[in-house]
Amino acid sequence: MGAGGRDFHDFNVLYRDDPDVEVVAFTATQIPGIDDRRYPAALAGPRYPHGIPIRPEAELRDIIEREAVDEVAFCYSDVAHVDVMHLASRVLATGAGFRLHGPRRTMLQARVPVVAVCAVRTGSGKSPVSRRVAHLLEAAGLRTVLVRHPMPYGALEQMAVQRFATLADIDAADPTIEEREEYEAPVREGLVMWAGVDYEAILRGAEEEADVIVWDGGNNDLPFVRPDLLVTVVDPLRAGDELAFHPGEANLVMADVVVVNKIDVATPDDVTTVLAHVEAVNPAATVIRAGSPVTLGEGPELAGRRVLVVEDGPTITHGGMPSGAGLVAARAAGATDVVEPRPFAVGSLVDTYARFPHIGPVLPAMGYDVAQRTDLEATIAAARCDVVVSGTPIDLTRVVRVDAPVRRASYELREVGSPELAEVLVPLVARARAVG
Repeated sequence: MGAGGRDFHDFNVLYRDDPDVEVVAFTATQIPGIDDRRYPAALAGPRYPHGIPIRPEAELRDIIEREAVDEVAFCYSDVAHVDVMHLASRVLATGAGFRLHGPRRTMLQARVPVVAVCAVRTGSGKSPVSRRVAHLLEAAGLRTVLVRHPMPYGALEQMAVQRFATLADIDAADPTIEEREEYEAPVREGLVMWAGVDYEAILRGAEEEADVIVWDGGNNDLPFVRPDLLVTVVDPLRAGDELAFHPGEANLVMADVVVVNKIDVATPDDVTTVLAHVEAVNPAATVIRAGSPVTLGEGPELAGRRVLVVEDGPTITHGGMPSGAGLVAARAAGATDVVEPRPFAVGSLVDTYARFPHIGPVLPAMGYDVAQRTDLEATIAAARCDVVVSGTPIDLTRVVRVDAPVRRASYELREVGSPELAEVLVPLVARARAVG
């Protein structure tokens, strides 16, 4: 059971070459449009000359019964603990077993030191932390590359191993908006990003040009590479979620360093709650307090204008946030007439709002395929706004036509007080220099 990422990795590491196991199917959820494909033979290996079917999670029971399945492996992330057990109950009711794979078996061993940046929920602010860690390591004189958690939503065989060093590299891969949201910012800042499907091959490629690797996690998943230092980001805007979601709680309990992010916008009570939970489950962790102040790019005034806010898609869909940096920036800049996008939603975006009713007066930048990007473009046009405020990390105008002027909202990590990330990286820097 997966969502196009962790499931493929666990198959590659644990099952592909195991003669005692036959994998009969993957099921897919969370991400639209990925549940009617095959995991290709070129990636599945010689034991699977026809590849492996990928089917909707709704067909789980039928697959178990038709194929006489003995065991189901749960291999995706950012799922409430109670929902994991509901899925387990559905599986157990068929007579099959239900398994969660442990990180000891699924983490790859790198030949260079690794810092892993993970989180307790999607949208906690991992990416700014990953970039800050990478820049600090580079400032220490170390060749540093990022290895990103997978987002293989396209042609799997073609994206087995990907390396992005320029925006042209990203364009050539024709990625989804969701992939661009993770790749563009680090590449614009001069960092190299590796990603794809086959993480053994990805890791070996990245090692050739790195003194140290930064694992840039996705959702709240566990690292695919064994870290020498695990940094977990927690989000007091969703206080309590750090103990309520799989496998985010595991990331918190395992962490060497916990970054309590967004303290500049969270309430003191929520920050206190999160700090108490960290102390309860991982008292040995080093705690760093940080904010993520939002800045708004140049453009027309927002006061008195009709403003449409476009936000990062995953954060406000399965991440559970009603809005993000875009709405914060728009309101701080004086926007009072924020367009409610629902009446103008087209095609797949109508379904998105129905599926995620918690979304606030913002438009999620959904773009997992051409049809969704077309729907996004049409919805923006139909809203007839004066200004678009974009809270997605990408340059929205590179992927859809926007006739109104666009002001981009962005945020970077700022540590508050001591310790800072530079301090906790000192032992790893020394080790990387020794290895080099």
